[in-house]
Amino acid sequence: MDKELYTDGRYLAINPSWHSEESAWKAQQIRRMLQQHALMPATICEVGCGVGEVLNQLQMTMDPTCEFWGYDISPQAIALCQSRANDRLHFIQGSATDAPEAQYDLLLVLDVMEHVEDYYSFLRELRSKGRHIMLHIPLELSAQTVLRSQGLLRTQAAYGHLHYFTRETALQALANAGYTVVDAVYTRRALEEPTRELPRWLLHYPRALLFAVNEHLAARLLGGFSLLVLATTDTTTDEWPGQKERSTASPRRANRLHIRPLLATLAGLTVLLAITALSAQAVRRIFTRRHWVE
Repeated sequence: MDKELYTDGRYLAINPSWHSEESAWKAQQIRRMLQQHALMPATICEVGCGVGEVLNQLQMTMDPTCEFWGYDISPQAIALCQSRANDRLHFIQGSATDAPEAQYDLLLVLDVMEHVEDYYSFLRELRSKGRHIMLHIPLELSAQTVLRSQGLLRTQAAYGHLHYFTRETALQALANAGYTVVDAVYTRRALEEPTRELPRWLLHYPRALLFAVNEHLAARLLGGFSLLVLATTDTTTDEWPGQKERSTASPRRANRLHIRPLLATLAGLTVLLAITALSAQAVRRIFTRRHWVE
């Protein structure tokens, strides 16, 4: 991680909202996962909390006795957090890994892992901070991003991303760092949130169609999805409520490709060809050549 990007004001200049517009949606995904597994944490810590709006949203809807902490290395982000702070919502400038005595029921690591240069050390250091951890990881490594010359580099320039994941590589990284994955589900902000970006608009319906056929194939081919993961460092934990149902459901979803291979393959190839041909730059050039825009 280029820490100066986050501490010298450059990240705030590039992203003035610090992505706070996504916070209500992220909090909704977190609450859904907690409810699915009947988890009621008394203490929650977000590592890399940004401007603190996710914690603010959670505090408004969770048990009133729950206490929240947010850590961020950016002084600009922590300054923006202060308007949200109260006696049960605390913000600290620095890294949660530098607080040796701090321990929490639940750690939140939302869209952070891809920013950290040595994310294996980062994940291992977090293991002692809480028994449960929930991560949100963008799945940016897909066929359509690889085919576009700047598809991945754009996210590094805009957001400081250093690593790119698929569902499989993200889950394997957590296993390598000593975590036991309890549940992992796709999140679909690209489908659920409106956008004015032409590339995302063009991809909306192909993504929705292919995701309905086979969600794994949609993520690998078209991207635009993230992975919400609930994990624990306690390998002796008994099965949690809902875990058996979700774990048996996952193979059924994975087997859709075998049940409907022709439909999935044809849909995937058709969409991939369409996206390759209709990138935002290609559309703009076509319109310009035909004088459809001034």
